[in-house]
Amino acid sequence: MNEVKDALRSIEQNYKLFLQQQFTFIGALQHTRENAHDMIRPVASISQVQSYMDHHCNNSTDRHILNMFLNICNDLSKLCQKLESVQPRNSTTNDILGRCKVLLSHSNDLSSIRAKYPHDVVNHLSCHEAKNHFGGVVSLIPIVLDCIKEWITHTEKLSREVLQNVSGGNAISEKSAPQGVPDKAVISQTAPSVHLEVQTSSNKKDNVQVQGNKHVWKKQHLNDTKSHSGKCKSPWKPPGRHAF
Repeated sequence: MNEVKDALRSIEQNYKLFLQQQFTFIGALQHTRENAHDMIRPVASISQVQSYMDHHCNNSTDRHILNMFLNICNDLSKLCQKLESVQPRNSTTNDILGRCKVLLSHSNDLSSIRAKYPHDVVNHLSCHEAKNHFGGVVSLIPIVLDCIKEWITHTEKLSREVLQNVSGGNAISEKSAPQGVPDKAVISQTAPSVHLEVQTSSNKKDNVQVQGNKHVWKKQHLNDTKSHSGKCKSPWKPPGRHAF
């Protein structure tokens, strides 16, 4: 698309130079028509201008301005060929491009077309010239330029819609794909803590059991000591009074 815009800007610059010499262009057409003895019919096609320049042009000034017009038309035709390979396309862009190609056809009848506001090329002609002779040929380039600009606007809008649809589809797939992953992460994070708690609780029970066993052992040892000391010592008797 950038290449298309650059080519269009270059054509517009050449057309601005051509517009500054519109009276020279009309004079060249008038001279060549006289030389061709073709004063009745209007200048109604690109091929007619080409014929005037090739066969009925007698001075370099007329040849230069007529050649300038034909070169701009040729550049517009090449640009339309580039537009055919640009994607995306739809029926609207195809219709606009088809209109441009018809207008730029060398045999197309231009006598009925007129450039409208904001273009003022027709207004620079006299009423007789605009109505009968040159209104169509001077309207060709501005009308085609407008069509190409319209094509660019529609194509850029269509491209944005395609990108939005693609990005929207990616966003939906990204949201739906990893739904089960957080659950696994939670399980993997909580499982060790549960195991640790169970292990800690079991260790606490073992400690209590060991402490209980120690307590029981001490109590039994104390009882055994008392019973053993009772067996070794005889009851105390006062001296001198012994029973026989």
